[in-house]
Amino acid sequence: MTATRLWGRPELYTSYKQDMALLNTTPKKVFIGVLLVIALVLPFSFEDDVVQLLATACVYGIGAIGLNIVTGYAGQVSLGHAFFVAIGAYTAAVLSGDPDGRQLGFGITELPVWLLAAGAVAAIAGALVAPLAVRLRGLYLAIVTLGLVFIGQFLFREWTRMAGPPDIGRAAPVLTLFGVRLDQDGESLTRVQQLYFVMLVLLVIFAVLARNLVRSRTGRAFAAIRDRDIAAAVIGVNLTRYKVIAFAVSSFYAGVAGALLYVIPSTFTSGNFNLLMSVQFIAMILIGGVATISGSIMGALFITLLPRITTELPAVLPFITDSATGGGITVVQVEAILYGLLIIVFLLFEPRGLYGIWIRVRNYWKAWPFSY
Repeated sequence: MTATRLWGRPELYTSYKQDMALLNTTPKKVFIGVLLVIALVLPFSFEDDVVQLLATACVYGIGAIGLNIVTGYAGQVSLGHAFFVAIGAYTAAVLSGDPDGRQLGFGITELPVWLLAAGAVAAIAGALVAPLAVRLRGLYLAIVTLGLVFIGQFLFREWTRMAGPPDIGRAAPVLTLFGVRLDQDGESLTRVQQLYFVMLVLLVIFAVLARNLVRSRTGRAFAAIRDRDIAAAVIGVNLTRYKVIAFAVSSFYAGVAGALLYVIPSTFTSGNFNLLMSVQFIAMILIGGVATISGSIMGALFITLLPRITTELPAVLPFITDSATGGGITVVQVEAILYGLLIIVFLLFEPRGLYGIWIRVRNYWKAWPFSY
């Protein structure tokens, strides 16, 4: 029997394959198309400082998707995402760096080379850490992965030949594609606009790849382990194999995000990869929506744009200052407080995050006027 949609019964399917399709309804196709059109128009509608934030949000979206794969889909709590982001950043910087400079460098500036290498090295590191996930779970696994952040900070701070002086850092990778520098002003696009389009294309690619992964047999194994690992083992799921895959894929995404994250500001230091970065990634998936690819992107956009809002607070609230020397609470401290508050609020009132709010709104209008 050929699997076809039932006539007169929209949105109903006669096969599991149809139901699991990437874009299985016409509204989804239209909605995604509209979003892509808006994303393409945005850099021409705002100043470069806002476009830079949007480009950064695209990169954070890649990293958040990676964390959601291991934590949201596979159920392995990780607080060490910043460590794998750092590995990707330094791998890309070393490959792209000047071979005749005072720091390690190989002069390979082609984007596909250092980007894939950054992800691969981070994935190897994640695969080495993964066996711990077989023996540990929950809080114990979270504490172990948290230790990676502090180990990484010490390693990168002391290895100045690779990371540069702690107060200066080192240059980010040079973005060249087929011999064309994309991190410089072009004839029709500014530097920031060019970088935005690169980050947007990469975000779409990695989002589609992740969505296909979680719809596959591997993704179903992740969900089984997350829901009940003992039951998953009983039905034949190889826990060690799939936990290693989850950590490796998550770390690959983190490495890619790290390689791209500092291309726009051009420099970075070991202090960038701290506990706060890991908390930010946790906030992205909890606020955006656990175990959802689109939720990861929404959370990354929300958290990236949040500092833009908090910088305006000193003009409204006098007790908030721009620097610690001014007395009172600083903008940076407000941001850290907001991360914690938002995580608590969403966990209590909307565990599915922004994605859950979107589902509520969508279902309301789909059922309108019978929305009760």
